Amino acid sequence: GAPDWVVTFGDLMSLLLCFFVLLLSFSEMDRSVYKEVAGSLEKAFGVQRKDKVFDTPKGLKMIAKDFDQAIIPEKPSQEFIVTQEKEQIGEEIQKLVETRFQHMQDLIDVKMGVDQISNSLMGESTFDSGKAQIKLQMKPLLDIIASTLKDTEGEIIIAGHTDNVPLTGGRFRSNLGLSIARAASVAEYVLRMGKIEPNRIATMGFGEYRPAESNQTAQGRKKNRRVEIILGSFPIPG
Repeated sequence: GAPDWVVTFGDLMSLLLCFFVLLLSFSEMDRSVYKEVAGSLEKAFGVQRKDKVFDTPKGLKMIAKDFDQAIIPEKPSQEFIVTQEKEQIGEEIQKLVETRFQHMQDLIDVKMGVDQISNSLMGESTFDSGKAQIKLQMKPLLDIIASTLKDTEGEIIIAGHTDNVPLTGGRFRSNLGLSIARAASVAEYVLRMGKIEPNRIATMGFGEYRPAESNQTAQGRKKNRRVEIILGSFPIPG
């Protein structure tokens, strides 16, 4: 009889024949037929389909799905808060002047800037011509301003100004010296009243060199004769 390997060889040849027949069939087969054959082979050889794996929902995603993200309001800057406080102080001083010193409204000009409040006291109503002694009528108004500024923070500058008319006789030889003396006089009065801490106050005198209006007219010169009490954002010297 035939040797044993002949049986194995016959099986191998049968498999090769089936393989080449399949190759020939796939080359001419449309997609639908290919899917059917592939499905049959999978069933015949027990090929297991890979199930689609779904992502496990995360706790954060589930919470975000049901709740909108909260919008955190932006915190106001320190600069904005300081500016707002100064505006309130300026409005308070203006209101006090209007209610308690109606007859003196023309003697003080309250101005509110971005980083400071300026209270300008008209010179001729605060001092006699060529002198640095505060008139009695202005002291109650100074008390109100000092009391309002007492609870604030920052340095307070008291600045004296004059017009450009030269001084004739008297104690002071120049407008610059007169402006310095008037600023010092206001500062000393405020300190005597104990309204404001001494280390918060600085005095300056500018004479005729920083006019608010033109010195060509009487009205302009009148506005230039003034003492300014300025609350600014200046740090207090240590």
